[in-house]
Amino acid sequence: MAPLRRLCLCLLLALLPPPPAAPAPAPAPAPAPAPLRRPDWAACRVLSRELSRLLGAVREPHPVLEGLQLLEEEPQNWPPRIRCSDACDPLTLESNHTRCLQRIRQALQHYRDLLGSDIFREQPQPQLETTMEQLLRHVQDGHGRPPRHLLAPTRVWEQPLQRHLALKRLRSFAALIGRVFNHRAR
Repeated sequence: MAPLRRLCLCLLLALLPPPPAAPAPAPAPAPAPAPLRRPDWAACRVLSRELSRLLGAVREPHPVLEGLQLLEEEPQNWPPRIRCSDACDPLTLESNHTRCLQRIRQALQHYRDLLGSDIFREQPQPQLETTMEQLLRHVQDGHGRPPRHLLAPTRVWEQPLQRHLALKRLRSFAALIGRVFNHRAR
């Protein structure tokens, strides 16, 4: 009789509706995104001036390279360049500077990685690297610290040419970002 009774109870329990579920807890509010930190334009202006000053002090160990103009065939190896479409002009900077800062950040990362590469092993530039790193921290705009990328090694005979080209481009880039930061720091 006990097994029959147990069977009946099991059947009855199966036919009963399930107990009401506990109310679902209210979803936690989504954390508000961290506000993007606006760059300190005045600090960027000071650092870009320091960068230009340091670049002016770098002397070419091979004087023959001073007047050399190099033509490149591989545009994929060019560093990020600031273009008209990057909105770094004074009028656009007033309303929206994010695109310009993004391009500046990419170029600063590229040049920082170049300064730490083998092309500067013979002529290291620790002050340039430090200033570049400080400037990069100021334009991060909440993106965190970017990792360093290892660049492909260059042949020993190419290193002076690559160093000359990198410094020439970095001087041009420093002049341009100096204008951007000078305009925004007013």
